Amino acid sequence: MFFFLKGNSKSSIVFFLVSLVVLMLCLAYASVPLYSIFCKATGYGGTTRKVTNTAVNITNQKIRVYFNTDVMPDLPWEFNPEANYIDTKIGKQSLAFYYAKNLSDQPSFGMAVYNVTPFKAGKYFNKVACFCFEEQMLLPKQKAAMPVSFYIDPMIMLDNSTKDLSEITLSYTFFKLK
Repeated sequence: MFFFLKGNSKSSIVFFLVSLVVLMLCLAYASVPLYSIFCKATGYGGTTRKVTNTAVNITNQKIRVYFNTDVMPDLPWEFNPEANYIDTKIGKQSLAFYYAKNLSDQPSFGMAVYNVTPFKAGKYFNKVACFCFEEQMLLPKQKAAMPVSFYIDPMIMLDNSTKDLSEITLSYTFFKLK
């Protein structure tokens, strides 16, 4: 049955099975960070990139960026964009503002996760600065402005699957931090 094991002793079978379980646990533990690295490198699943170098060619072509917001039910916050969309030149750094308000009488902590749709545009959507990179704390009834600075890589115009895009949606969902 286990012809690849040396001998057919029960101890070698047990060793093989224990090794298999340990290997599966290691793969399960490593899968989340490996998937995250894969998504950030490829833009898969609408994952955007965090950048520090913003020196790119600005084009005359514009793209409309819509802003979508959600708050999980266990976080007592209002969270809305300042504008529903902006029209930005591809390659030009843009700034958008969101506003959050703690509706409770207690301080609360939240963290925003984000994505871009259509997913194929994610690898061209670059964030320079964003409130979503850090956890946010709001005091009771506090309202806060939350900016995001981004640009769309001009390479989007050379990709056959994205060169005809005229709209992108940037979505944020705030989760409660315990």
